[in-house]
Amino acid sequence: MAGDPHSGQTRSTDRRIALAREWDDLVERVRRLGPEFADFLAPPRLADLTPGVGEGTGVLINVTAQRCDALLVTGGGATSVPLPALALDELQERTAAHLDRLRQVDEAAQLLHHTQERARVRPVAATFQAHHRAKLALAGAQAELDERLRHDLAWLWKTVVGPVLGALRADDPAAREDHRIWWCPSGLLSFLPLHAAGHHDGSGRSVLDRTVSSYTPTLRALAHAARPRTAAPREPASEREKLLVVAVGEVPGQPPLPQTTAEVELLREVFGDHRLTVLAGREATREAVLEQLADHRWVHFSCHGQQDVFDPSRGGLLLSDGILTVGELGRGRYDGDFGFLSACMTASGGLGLSDEVITLGAGLHYAGFRHVLATLWSVDADTATELAEQVFRSLMCEGRFGPELSAKAAADAVLRLRDRDPDRPSRWAAFTHTGP
Repeated sequence: MAGDPHSGQTRSTDRRIALAREWDDLVERVRRLGPEFADFLAPPRLADLTPGVGEGTGVLINVTAQRCDALLVTGGGATSVPLPALALDELQERTAAHLDRLRQVDEAAQLLHHTQERARVRPVAATFQAHHRAKLALAGAQAELDERLRHDLAWLWKTVVGPVLGALRADDPAAREDHRIWWCPSGLLSFLPLHAAGHHDGSGRSVLDRTVSSYTPTLRALAHAARPRTAAPREPASEREKLLVVAVGEVPGQPPLPQTTAEVELLREVFGDHRLTVLAGREATREAVLEQLADHRWVHFSCHGQQDVFDPSRGGLLLSDGILTVGELGRGRYDGDFGFLSACMTASGGLGLSDEVITLGAGLHYAGFRHVLATLWSVDADTATELAEQVFRSLMCEGRFGPELSAKAAADAVLRLRDRDPDRPSRWAAFTHTGP
């Protein structure tokens, strides 16, 4: 005779209720262990988050099918700004189209590399023609990306950024340095360049013209990164004030990166040999990089990067012996000040858990590096090298390297690239800064 199904369901419900009560009891016992455990697993208090923004503003953007809002967090509290022009369905369409155009550009670049190699190995008319067609295809894909990206930046200004800056009264380009913003987008909005939103036509109606802005995975992470150090480092500060340079110019299946050599030479010039540790080529293994990260306050990666939007924890940096993944970086605990990821897609997350900031840049930031420069998509290698030069030279003053100024240095460098080539946002809108 079959058992009563309702009886089994009742037992299961009772068991879940009992486990929930046991969980609550255990959490309460932990919180009674001492003052340092008083907020164990508790949501953060607003008063604990506001110190991270200082005199600036943290902008948390919530997108749902019902309504969309921006929550502005300042040292004085939090206010809500409705975003009635922002709609979830349109965001989904634009994000999907944007990611598809990025994929087309990456595939066209891979095809160009493949046809170039074939033409080098077998220099006949057919291979040269195939290489020429690949050049045209890449140029077409890039032009389409830039055309649509200009529309997306204007749309972001209308739906998100314009209302936020209006509420902050950050509408005077002359007062640009007086405004400091940290963007904390959720969901699919995290794939789009909020920091570059606007009309780049000389009108001054853009984020780059109105404010210095950065990203933060969470306000708690920002508050943590902004705190002064309390624990003494394992070694004297002078011993750790060195730059680790990881340079991998060639990996199987990827186009070569000849500019990695130029970046190493640039950094030798800026820092000097005595303040530089270089892991290049075969020396740049996953184990060696993770070991050296613990002994350096600053790091610069010059290599290929990749992201898996369906499993972002598997994305990473392509080193000589494989991929240094987001997960591996995030598991580390470092006492770093600055990380420059001169590699592709290092600030791009995943689609499945788009609310979770699973990116290389965020992983390095969570692991202990306060300031991180990264990219939202594949960038032109020469442009990345140019921006790196501008940033590093700007941060080095009379022999002192100042990472605390990296947000403004990065914003100024992107602004110069924008002013020189405003119609090609794919070349400059990808660069982001994360940190205080």
